[in-house]
This record gives sequence, structure tokens and C-alpha cells, in this order.
Amino acid sequence: MSHATEVFQPLKADDPAVVAGFRLAARLGAGGMGVVYLAHTQGGRPVAVKVVRPELADDPDFRRRFGREIKAARRVRGAYTAELIDGDADGEPPWLATLYVPGPSLAEAVARRGPLPVPAVLWLMAGVAEALQAIHEAGVVHRDLKPSNVLLAADGPRVIDFGIALAADGTAYTATGGTIGTPSFMAPEQASGLEVTAATDVFALAQTVAFAALGRPLYGDGSAINVLYRIVHTEPDLSLLPEPLRPLLARCLAGDPAERPTPAEVVEWCRQRLAADTGADGTPVVWRDVTGPEPTVPAPVPRPTAVIRQPLLGHPAPAARRPRTAPQDRTARRRRVSLITSAGVAGGALLVAALAWTVMDGKDGTGHRGAAGATRSAGGPAAGPAASSSASAPGSSPDSSGASAREAGDGTSADGGPRSSSASPREPVATPYPLVWLDAENSVNLEDPGTPLMNGKGDIRFGCRTAGCELESETAVFLQVYGEPGDGTLDTCRFMLARGKSHILQLAAAANGTEICIKDSEGNIGLLVIGTKSTAVPEAAFLSGDLTVWRDAA
Repeated sequence: MSHATEVFQPLKADDPAVVAGFRLAARLGAGGMGVVYLAHTQGGRPVAVKVVRPELADDPDFRRRFGREIKAARRVRGAYTAELIDGDADGEPPWLATLYVPGPSLAEAVARRGPLPVPAVLWLMAGVAEALQAIHEAGVVHRDLKPSNVLLAADGPRVIDFGIALAADGTAYTATGGTIGTPSFMAPEQASGLEVTAATDVFALAQTVAFAALGRPLYGDGSAINVLYRIVHTEPDLSLLPEPLRPLLARCLAGDPAERPTPAEVVEWCRQRLAADTGADGTPVVWRDVTGPEPTVPAPVPRPTAVIRQPLLGHPAPAARRPRTAPQDRTARRRRVSLITSAGVAGGALLVAALAWTVMDGKDGTGHRGAAGATRSAGGPAAGPAASSSASAPGSSPDSSGASAREAGDGTSADGGPRSSSASPREPVATPYPLVWLDAENSVNLEDPGTPLMNGKGDIRFGCRTAGCELESETAVFLQVYGEPGDGTLDTCRFMLARGKSHILQLAAAANGTEICIKDSEGNIGLLVIGTKSTAVPEAAFLSGDLTVWRDAA
């Protein structure tokens, strides 16, 4: 089995096909909090999407904590972290997406090739310590640093899942025997239920580095209770570690958090010892042997071509949108349709007969039609075929019959002016466009939203010049609908946009489900319902959602 096959597992039957607009391409793994999938941004950049397990998603307290941790993780920026793209603690299910790192985890690399050589261990320790610097500067404590949360990319390690372990603490899932963290890599204060600080991550860093150098946990294997007891009450045996690593690891593993070095001190200590072992690109020569060949990432899953079925005017909505009916209801409906059809046929025959009399009446000339109309308007029936046909029409007065005859003959009203139609104008047809995608490269027009336009050539564009990003246009105007979901309708948008003048809509306050009314210069009106808004990383930011368009509706 190839390494790529080991990394990318096919989706299972119960795996979702799409999560928050991301089309899933493969499984990357599963852990205590959920399943991780490979997906891609609209531009083709691979991302890792973690979907939270149902046991955790059902806990409201977990969702609140998970939401806070997503917010905090957005602030983390570091060369050795896998940055958060987006996440939604209120999603069904909750999820988060980070940049995908092409490389094995430290746990996988050690299982495949055994302990790492000292230069690779120093490079690993320096990179992870630098990642902890960025995480701590953002006010986040990782709490679950371990070999499976360190990925080995070609240019150095990447730390993932920073901060989210806090969301899982105290949930029903952990209370029933499941574990979110790994006991073998906990600090004494964490195992004892005391305050967790940045120094806790430094202790876990030393344990992770010791695992890389030894090929096994520093405090040994066994039950979680026994391992945690050794961490809290015994000193670790460092004699089996390579001698160059012992002084720094001894400091990092101090029982008192105050005696442990800072991540910055760890970075400096490692860099001084790495200078002689690095290649031209600054990476230790042995690092490429550790990471192995970079796996070939599966191609993005193609988006399905949307088939828009236009409903016929005056006919019921498509069957997919109508409630299902019982057999007896369908029988009664067939009877009604039969009766309506029969009535329609009879009515059509009467209409043809009436038109035939009208045509015959028209053959007598304009003067005769005027005389007949004048006679009927005076109150007496006129002689001749026209009068006879009018008198035979049930439910019609002589005046209305005369007017009808004149309109049928010459297209003018009773007073000689042009005829006005009493038919009400047709309402615009709603045309749905699911999963419309907007980013720095892709824009759309209301006239044809199903065809994305590259290089910002569309009239409706998405940009991130401001915090939270924005929609903008030279000609179209935007307004956000405030209220309950579903308040956005054609009438609502017409009313709101009647005097709309804003060609820029700030999206900082817009969340998933937000409804936005749009009107272009051609009189087309659109209603955009945001499905996913990802603005944490401006370079990879995007907006997707469902768009409904009413053409010539303004």
C-alpha cells in the first residue's frame, strides 16, 4: 500500500458529501473530537475539514466553548501552524477547516521509520516551540500537544488543533469514558486538574520531542491511571535520550511550571545547535528522510452542474416542492382535474361561438357597429344579427355587450379611445441558483449567476479590503435583511431597494443564514442567503450561498 493510499482513505457510506459548502474528497483520519476530511477551496487549495462527533455536538455547553475556541484560533498566525480557514460551532454538525499540510504526523513517521536522528529532533523541537509562541501570543493554550497533532511538512513541522481541546472538557462524552487528550503527554498540573497555562504546553513539547527521539512515550505505556500517576509523582528517566537533548528536556519537564523555559528560549537553544547541520534552504538534510515523499493530493471533487427547472406560469410548483399526498387525495384530485378539463372544453366551445358571431357582426361595417352600439346604449335592442347575439348572451347587459362588440371589431373603447387591458401584469419568476461562489477571482452577474466570471469581471464582487470583507459593485446596490430567517422575499427586497444607493455591503456582521437583497441596473432583483463565509485568511477568503433571481422585477 502506498503512502498516499494510507493518508487518503475513501469516504464511507455514512460520510457526508458536502460540509458547509466544502465538497469532501477523502478521509484523513478520526479522533476523540471527530472525523477529518480532505476538501478544497473554490480555487483548488486543499483544506482539512474536521466534523465534530454527534456525542459532542448534542451538548450545548460544548458548542459554546467550541465557538469561543474557534474565535481565539482565528487570531493565530505562525509559520509552523496550520491556520484556521473557518468554522461554525452552530453548524449541523459543528465543523472547522484548516489549511491542509501535505505530510505525515509525527506519530505516523515514527511508526514507519523508528526514532528520529538528533538533527531532525532539534528541527522538530524548534519548529513546534515557534508554533507555541504564535499560539500563546494569541491568548490560546493548546492543551493537547502530542505526536498526532504535529504534522511533518517538507519545510518543517506544523502544529494543528490548537486550543480546541478546551471545548471538550467537561462534556458528557468525556464523562462516559472517552478521552479527548492523551494521558501520556499531559503535564502534572493538567493531570491533577489544576490551572493550565502556557507552561503546560512546554511540558507536552518535551514529551513529544522525547517520543520522537525514543520511538515511545517517555513515561511508558499502560493504563491511563498508571501513566498519569507516574507523570505526577515520579521523575522521568532521561538516561535513554540522546545526550545533546537531555539538558533542555530536563528543564522543560520540571514539576514546577515556573521553572520551565519559555518557547522563545527553546527556539534559541535549538537554532544554535542546528547551524552546522542545515542545507542550503535552512532545513536539516535528514529532515527529508523523515518526512518521506510528499503525497499526491486527490483532485477537487467537481461541483455538480445545477439543472434549473423553470415552472410554467399558472401551473403548480414542481412536484419536489409540493407536500406528498395520500392515495385518496390523489384520486379526488384526478376527479377535480377531470371536471375542470370538461368545463374548460365547454367554455372553449362557447368562446369559439361568441367569436364567430362577433366576426359576423364585424362584416356589416363600422357604421353599422356604431349604430348598434348607440341603439343599445339608449336602452332598446337593435335589430340584426349583432343585437340578436348580444341578447342571447346570459349575464351580460346591453351596454357591456355593445362595448365588447366594438372592442372586438376595432380595438377601441366605448368612447373611441384606445382599449385598456384589465389583465394584471405577470409576477416575475423566481429562478434559484444553488451554491453560488464568490472570492477574489470569482464574481457573478444577476443576469446569469450560474456562470462565474473570473478576474472580478462580474458586477457583484467579493473583496477583503476591510475587516470581515465586503460585497461591492459599480452599478448594483445591496441591503442586508434584518429579521427572522425567511423574511427575505421579492416584496421585501423591492421595498428595501426602492431607494437603495449603497454599492458596498460590509460583511463583518453577516453570519451563515444572513439574507442580502441585490438589485442591478437592469432591474433584476436577487436574494442571496449566505451558506458559508470564510474571512479568517484574507488571501483564501470566500463567500458561498444560495441565490434567487427575479428578472425585470424592480
